[in-house]
Parts: sequence; structure tokens; C-alpha cells
Amino acid sequence: MIYKRISLVKISAWVAVFFMTGWVASYFYYNPAEEESLDVDTIEEITPVEMDLFWDVWEYLDGNFIDANMLNDQEMLYGAIDGMISALDDPYTDFMDPDETKEFQENMEGELEGIGAELTVEDGELVVVTPFKGSPAESEGILPGDTIYLIDGNVASEMTIMDAIMAIRGAKGTVVVLTILREGVEGPLIFEIERDTVKVDSVEWELMGENNDIAYISLSQFVDDTTDDFIKAVNEILLSDVKGIILDMRNNGGGYLDTSVDVLSEFIDGGQKAVTVKMRDEANNEIRYTSGDSKLSGIPLVVLVNSGSASASEIVAGAIQDYQAGIIMGEQTYGKGSVQTVEALPDGSSLRVTIAKWYTPSDRSIDDTGITPDIEIVDDYETEEDEALNEAVEYLEK
Repeated sequence: MIYKRISLVKISAWVAVFFMTGWVASYFYYNPAEEESLDVDTIEEITPVEMDLFWDVWEYLDGNFIDANMLNDQEMLYGAIDGMISALDDPYTDFMDPDETKEFQENMEGELEGIGAELTVEDGELVVVTPFKGSPAESEGILPGDTIYLIDGNVASEMTIMDAIMAIRGAKGTVVVLTILREGVEGPLIFEIERDTVKVDSVEWELMGENNDIAYISLSQFVDDTTDDFIKAVNEILLSDVKGIILDMRNNGGGYLDTSVDVLSEFIDGGQKAVTVKMRDEANNEIRYTSGDSKLSGIPLVVLVNSGSASASEIVAGAIQDYQAGIIMGEQTYGKGSVQTVEALPDGSSLRVTIAKWYTPSDRSIDDTGITPDIEIVDDYETEEDEALNEAVEYLEK
């Protein structure tokens, strides 16, 4: 049986979920409510830097820079923070001013405005991790791995990440022109993309197969409402006599750590190790376990992944692979093996910081390498057929 490619209407990716409006991609978060406040005294103890140099530069600029109107203390302070963070050379650690923080919080609710794609920075280049399914970026043909060379004619690599984000973002109905470099394609590709508001549903499901006895679950991200929506879908699926399950996490860029464990708990029987989080101080290392209340364990399972599957989706796929609880099918995943937390700051801004690395139950790190599928299938984006989904259905029907 041949199925049309459903990726144009289903699923999406996170990363942060933010680049519906344009943002750095593939974040995997602790809930900031669980984190202690920033300890400034501790920072001063571990970074004994002579700060007089900073103030010497500040005062000299304040007294000598030719255009006094350009001396905005708040912008200079934020710029200094951005510079300090950029020195870490970590694309997942970032500073968000109050407006960006507010947008980030709103976008976690799942309704986003922009072109609908996750971005990251690789070797100084602005790269697409994944387009959101059903988004303007996907419908116009943006693919995972595309390098954004020009944004409305301006060189993206010469911009800060935030400048690039702001250039791509815009009101619904407006158009942004992206010049893309794509591996294996000679010359640049030019896309005129109309921005839109996209509602991202993190969980969708349906029955398919010759006898309608295979449950297909599309999991697009791990956000606030994902656990409730996923459990609701599971309960509805159990009302049907299904003989197989397809969990589609292609182009799922991740989300909350706790949510990934919640999802995994529905497939792994017993209270098993889900993920190990290793901190800088080993005394703070943490192991997260499944709930032990699995409803889907024992049902044949195929997990679909691709190069846009990152972070929390790799946690789920990695554990299922380790426990041999299902077959991982598709393409090599993205390789996002770090954990971030978001720290609220007094003026409404926030700091997103990489605080840990995570490891699968068998103590594998997939950072920068990704997960290798048990059955590799490379989707041909030039056709309307969904090869990986077809193969998953055929595998379960056998």
C-alpha cells in the first residue's frame, strides 16, 4: 500500500520551537521553575577576572565616542552580555532580552508566527535544523541541513544570530527572501517565503494499514501540553485493536526533558532508566526513570526519525533502541546531547545555559553524532510518496 507524504500537513519541529519567529534550534530544557536562582557570588568566586578593564572601556566610550546619541547604556549592557556568551562558542547558550523572553514563553504554547523553521549555528553558518511541518518554510521546500546564505540580500554569516532572527521574522503576510546553499545542489537556491501564523499541534494520530490496525502517532515537539495530549491519544488508541504502532518523530527538534520521559514511559515497561543527566559537578548528576505505568509496551513499534530529530526526540529514540523496545527507522538523527536551563533575570530578560550532557540508558552520548537507525531509509523530498512511512507500515504488517 502506498501512502502519500503526509509531512506537509502533520508534525513539526521545535527547537527551539522558537524559529516560527526565527530562533536558535534544538533546545532541551529543564523546567526553569525547578532551578535555583542565579548565584552571583558563586560566579565571582569561579571567575576571578579583573573587571576594571571593562569599566575602563565603558568610561572611555562614554566620554569619547563621537556620536553621543549612540551611547545607550541598556543596549551596551546587553551587547556586553551577548559578547561574553559568544566567547563560549556554544550555540545553545544564549541571552534573551525582555521582549525575546516574553516571545519565547508565548511560543512555548504552540502558536508561532514566522516562516516555521528551526535554526542553529554551525561553523559560523546559519543552518536549518528542520522546517516545521505544515509551515511556510516546509511548503516552499526548505530542508534540514540547508545553509541560509542571504536574508533579503544580506549575508547571514555576517550577522549575529539575533540580527538574523529579526531579519527573518516579520508580520503575517509579509515576504522574506532567503538564498539557500544545499549540499549536492550546484549554485544557490532562492526562496520567497510568505510569513504566517502556524499553530503547532504536538500530538496527532490516526489508524492506517490494510486493516486499519496500525496506530500512527505524529509527535512534533515536547512542550507544555504534550504529555496530556499524548496520554489522551494513547487512551484512544487502546480502544482499537491495534497490532502495531508507528511513532513519527521526524523533524521533532525536542523540548522539555520531563516530557520526553513521560512519553517514553508509555513504551517501556517497569520503572527503567530513561536518561542520565551528567553535570559539571558529578555530585549533581541525575538519573530519570520511566513511571512504570506503560500502556503500549509489548505492541510492535517502529520509530521514525531523520536528521531533524533532535534532543528530546533522541532521548526517546535512544532509550527505545537501547531496550530493544522497537525498531528505529529512517535517517541519522541530529545529535543534540546537551541540556539547557532558562534562568529568569530581574529585568525580565533571561539566560539560557547549557548545564549538562545527557546519556542514553546504556550510557551512550549521541552529542554531535546522533542515533543510527536500525533500518536506514533516506526520504526523497522530491517525491510525494513517504518512503519511510510506507516501509514502517509494511514492516508492521508482516
